[in-house]
This record gives sequence, C-alpha cells and structure tokens, in this order.
Amino acid sequence: MKKLVSASLLAAGLALAGVVQAAPTTLLNVSYDVMRDFYKDYNAAFQKHWEAEHKEKITLQMSFGGSSKQARSVIDGLPADVITMNMATDINALADHGKLVPDNWVTRLPNNSAPFTSATVFIVRKGNPKALKDWPDLLKDGVQVIVPNPKTSGNGRYTYLSAWGYVLKNGGDENKAKAFVGKLFKQAPVLDTGGRAATTTFMTNQIGDVLVTFENEAEMIAREFGRDQFEVIYPSVSAEAEPPVSVVDKVVDKKGTRAAAEEYLKYLWSPEGQEIAANNYLRPRDPAVLAKYTDRFPKVDFLSVEKTFGNWRDVQKTHFNDGGVFDQIYTGQ
Repeated sequence: MKKLVSASLLAAGLALAGVVQAAPTTLLNVSYDVMRDFYKDYNAAFQKHWEAEHKEKITLQMSFGGSSKQARSVIDGLPADVITMNMATDINALADHGKLVPDNWVTRLPNNSAPFTSATVFIVRKGNPKALKDWPDLLKDGVQVIVPNPKTSGNGRYTYLSAWGYVLKNGGDENKAKAFVGKLFKQAPVLDTGGRAATTTFMTNQIGDVLVTFENEAEMIAREFGRDQFEVIYPSVSAEAEPPVSVVDKVVDKKGTRAAAEEYLKYLWSPEGQEIAANNYLRPRDPAVLAKYTDRFPKVDFLSVEKTFGNWRDVQKTHFNDGGVFDQIYTGQ
C-alpha cells in the first residue's frame, strides 16, 4: 500500500512538474495612456517572433495610465517585468525609490533606451475656429486648453517644457517663461491624470478648444472618431519626446524572466518593431524606416530637453516635484 501511495505521489509530482514546465512565460508591461494601440500591434508581433524563436508561447499583460501614476504603482509593488514610459523621470523614480532599476538604466539600450520619438501637437476643432497656430494663441482670452496634469503625466510635462522652450527660443528669460506657462495652465478648465483621459475630455465630452498631446495620439483619435472631426497643428517649438523603456531588474530577477523581458524590449529596435512604430505614428529611430514615412512625419525643429533644461532629475526636481515651479504657478487655480 505504501509503495502504491508513493508511486502515486511521484506520478502526481512529475505531472505537476510537467505543467509547471509547460506554463508559458508571462511578462507585465506597465506603460502610459496613449500607447494602447501601439502595444496591441507590437505584442502580437512579438508573440509570433518569440514562438518562432523559442518554440513556446509567451503571455504579455499590459497596464496603462498616467505615466507618473504608473511608475508610482510599480514602486508600490506592481510586479512589472518591463516599464515603458514617455520620459526618463518616471524610470529614474524606480532607481531612486527601492533601487528597482540601476542608476545607469538609460545606457543599457540604444538611443538612451528610447526606441522612437514623438512631437507635441495641437488638436483643434474642424476649421480651427479660434485660429490657433502657435503657443501664444493658446493664451488668448476665452481659449480653453485641454492638457493633462504635469504632476501625473509625461504628456503634460512635455507640454509645459515645450511652451517654456518657446519663450526661451524667442528671446524671453526665465521669468517671462514662468509667466507664460502659468497663464497657459490657467487656460485649462480641467487637468486630467493622463493623455488618454484628456482626449476623452476633448473629443467625447466636447470640452475645450484645443487638446495638446503627442502626434501619435492624433492618429488614434482619427481612427476612433474620424478624420473629419479635428485638425492637427504643429507649433513652432516642440520638446522632443523620447519615450524610454527598461527592464525592472528586481522583478525579473525574482521571477526569472530577465531573458524574455530583455528580448521583448530589444525587439522594439528590430525592423518589424520600427515599422509598427511608424504605423502608429511614432517616429522610428531606424533612418531607413523613417525615410519611408516622411509623408506622415512633418519636419520639426525639435527642442532637446536635456540641452535646454539640464538632466531629467534636475528638471523633475525644479519643475514638477511638490513645491516646484509648476506648483508655484498653478497655486490658486
């Protein structure tokens, strides 16, 4: 009887081991609001690539929200294998709080770990009834600007920095820039937590005269609401958005998913990954792929954030941390 029980337990153990071995690798990508469509396409392509290379399936899970809010969730314990944000400050936060990634994370992949770039654009109502062409137009009396909160959204921070950069580029000093950006955000009737929520406010709820967002979000709006509902305006100054990515080291080492997570991110730079980026109106880094899509990516005189404002840690501390410049100019709204 004892031998029979032992044999049964051994068989059950082997069967369980087989189940464990057969379980597909699962990765959680914690990302930001306006990347839903891109990762829907990219994840399907990567799953095919992974299965062809490794003869096994891989499960890819996603979490979306305002970028800083998402980073905070990972710091608070959300077990992200990879984090794909729209600016370095949100991944730096993972290094600063809990050492979830190393301080030098940005050097581990090409292009400062940013596989594509994007520009800030104005989405205006069809016919552009308020004649909004550049940053000063957004400060006109009666113009309502829809933009997410820079405290919770990289989208909002790029708007803030682009507007600030406009003033500096046109001969203004820091005080003039502060007054200009303060007035801009006082034109906002509501500050949503993320870019997709701001799109809902503008397109679904029909609030505001202009939505300031990334150019790839303009294409997503067109797909959802129709191209005849709005127009896209490129302002004269746009901070270059460089959305970076990183493995979350503490999580992948605990889960044993480092190899899969690293391959998932590296594939963003593959010809297929770059094509998917271009098809979702993200500017690919690959010059050959970018050259194929010049019709959808107008030439933009990009403003480099780090050359203009200093490194991202200083930018975050000066402008967006509690008590920083944004809090000072937005107080009393």
